[in-house]
Amino acid sequence: MQRRLVPPVAAIVFALGACTTSAPDVPVAEVKPPAATGFVMPEGYRWSRGDAPASHSAMQAQFGVATISPNKYRWADTVPEEGEVRLVVDLKEQLIYAWKGDTLVGAASISSGKEGKETPLGFWTIESKHKRYFSRKYDNAPMPYFQRWDEFGIGVHGGHNPGYPASRGCVRVPEQFAAKLFALTAKGTEVTIEG
Repeated sequence: MQRRLVPPVAAIVFALGACTTSAPDVPVAEVKPPAATGFVMPEGYRWSRGDAPASHSAMQAQFGVATISPNKYRWADTVPEEGEVRLVVDLKEQLIYAWKGDTLVGAASISSGKEGKETPLGFWTIESKHKRYFSRKYDNAPMPYFQRWDEFGIGVHGGHNPGYPASRGCVRVPEQFAAKLFALTAKGTEVTIEG
């Protein structure tokens, strides 16, 4: 009697084939990934982390207005003693908001940079303050209560604002509002510009 040797791989395949069982037909539920949560860019904004829309809602609650006419502003009757000061500039709505801690203390119309001289978006800090200042670039133009936040001379100051972008990069606010901001802020005050 002659014995035949089965190669090891063939033996394994043969053994596995002998053990096959069929699974019953069970419907498989489709698993969907959870809906994305987190920050969604507010409609109409190129860049925002949500501070401008939140400030706008706070303005409605604090001052009872949804808009502020050109060259107008609102200021709180009392300003909290404690809390960090920060400014939020909304290029889309042409408004600026002043916060002290969790309290909105002021809001005003602005005129930001026009096309080709746009006010830059992002996070800034006030680097210098000048009660009386005149532009070195643009015909010695007066810039009362100037607060600079970048190395190119862009900042916030008092001046005419028609309610649309018309400046050469700075944020112009009503002069009385500029004076109130000047008294409220300090070097290092945070400025967030969204739009």
